[in-house]
Amino acid sequence: MSELVTPHGGKLLPLLVSGEERNECLSEAGTLPRVRLNSRELSDLIMLAMGAFSPLQGFMGKEDYRRVVGEMRLTGGVLWPVPITVSVAKEDADKIKEGQKVALVNTDGNEIVASMQVQEKYDYDREAEAVKVFGTDDGQHPGVQKIYEQGDIYLGGPVRVFNEGGYPERFPEFARPAETRAIFADKGWTTIAAFQTRNPLHRSHEYLTKIALEVCDGLLIHPIVGKLKSGDIPAEVRMECYKVLLENYYPPDKVVLKVYPMEMRYGGPREAVLHAIIRQNFGCSHLIIGRDHAGVGTYYGPFDAQKIFDELKPGDLQIQPLKLDATFWCWKCHSMASPKTCPHGADEHLSISGTKLREMLTGGERPPEQFSRKEVVDVLVKYYQGRSEK
Repeated sequence: MSELVTPHGGKLLPLLVSGEERNECLSEAGTLPRVRLNSRELSDLIMLAMGAFSPLQGFMGKEDYRRVVGEMRLTGGVLWPVPITVSVAKEDADKIKEGQKVALVNTDGNEIVASMQVQEKYDYDREAEAVKVFGTDDGQHPGVQKIYEQGDIYLGGPVRVFNEGGYPERFPEFARPAETRAIFADKGWTTIAAFQTRNPLHRSHEYLTKIALEVCDGLLIHPIVGKLKSGDIPAEVRMECYKVLLENYYPPDKVVLKVYPMEMRYGGPREAVLHAIIRQNFGCSHLIIGRDHAGVGTYYGPFDAQKIFDELKPGDLQIQPLKLDATFWCWKCHSMASPKTCPHGADEHLSISGTKLREMLTGGERPPEQFSRKEVVDVLVKYYQGRSEK
């Protein structure tokens, strides 16, 4: 029997209710005051339902929130890097009493997705949260913008979730932590490297994941399929890219492709720690951290997301970061390489990034095969041509 890393905090705590219990809870929720969730809150709720946010049992109360923002800790001392919160306007908060139950509804307001026992109501400082969590109070940062757009009051308390937002139906590759753990155990894997992505995989990504495969039993390609920022490539297109790449360039018995429904915060270092916690819950022993992990624009240094792991205490995480250098195609080596392995100058290097890939495709330029595999580029060219025709 394979020994996988234990879930963060000790055990998985999925919050999805099913069967007759679900019917009873849903019936009760129909009589409750309603709180409408924004897209980030809804995706966080689904992550809670899956157990991917273990050990959380709901949206954070005041003390957890303040310690997480200030110290990256829950009140019991467990590592947690970003607040998981639900907000309401002050006039709506005034109608809700502490101790009362509310129904949480989706972003359209037409479906009850969970119930919540409101244990606390509390205000917060938007700018202070933004600076601590994202390192900036600039409203152009997509994560900070979300904070500025939300309600004035946070509600804290446990939740019971009734569905997973249609993700299992939309994506056959959807999997909960308990399910990936069962897959890894069945394969006999004890060391699994996770690769977080919101982009199609280009040659640098491929190189990093294959380095990980050299030192681990298996690889989890784990793309995020929640809401992204404008300009990012839709999930369905990316899934097609992942599949053609895996079919042609990876050993099928060494790779698992699964998706998860979180919304990107683009939070750089702190989000990298959250990605690690999530993958530990999914059963992974390592998380690949490359250049500019979870970053956006120029808000973070290229390796800030690696450095934050050096600041953690021993025992904070069982999962370990695989800190890998920036990589490029070297015309002289005629292969992928990094500054650690290549002696040649920058004039021999083709720098590769998801941003550059999107720029080339948007401009009608076909990326070369040194940039991304032909099969992947074919999928992307078709998508961008269809978008330009519309």
